[in-house]
Amino acid sequence: MIVIDYSDKRPIYEQIAERYRMLIINGIMEADERLPSVRALAVELSINPNTIQRAYTELEREGFIYSVKGRGNFVKRDEALFQRRKQHLLEEFEKQVCICFRQGITEDELLSGIRKVLERCQG
Repeated sequence: MIVIDYSDKRPIYEQIAERYRMLIINGIMEADERLPSVRALAVELSINPNTIQRAYTELEREGFIYSVKGRGNFVKRDEALFQRRKQHLLEEFEKQVCICFRQGITEDELLSGIRKVLERCQG
C-alpha cells in the first residue's frame, strides 16, 4: 500500500503520511482499522523505524489516526476532519488558479489543463 518515491523532494515521512491520508480519506482504510506496526512497516520499506514513527505522529496530530498503548495505531474516521481537509485543498486550488490567471493563462487554457490532469488521475 505504501510506496516510497526516492525522486520525490519531500522527506520520506511526509510521503508515508500523505499516502495514509489518501487511503483514509478515500475510504480504502476503514475506521478502527489497524495500521502496520512501526517495526513491521519499517522492515517492509527498509527504512528507519523513527521515520515511520514520525509519519504516524504527524497523522495522529492531524486527527487521521489514534494510538492505543500496547495495541498500535488505528484509523480515526472523522467526517468533520475530511470536510476541513477538502475545504483547505479547494482554497489552495483557488489560490493557484488566481496566480495562473494573473500570469496570463486564459480560462480556456486553465480548463484544458484541469481536464488533462483529471484524465491522468482517472486513468
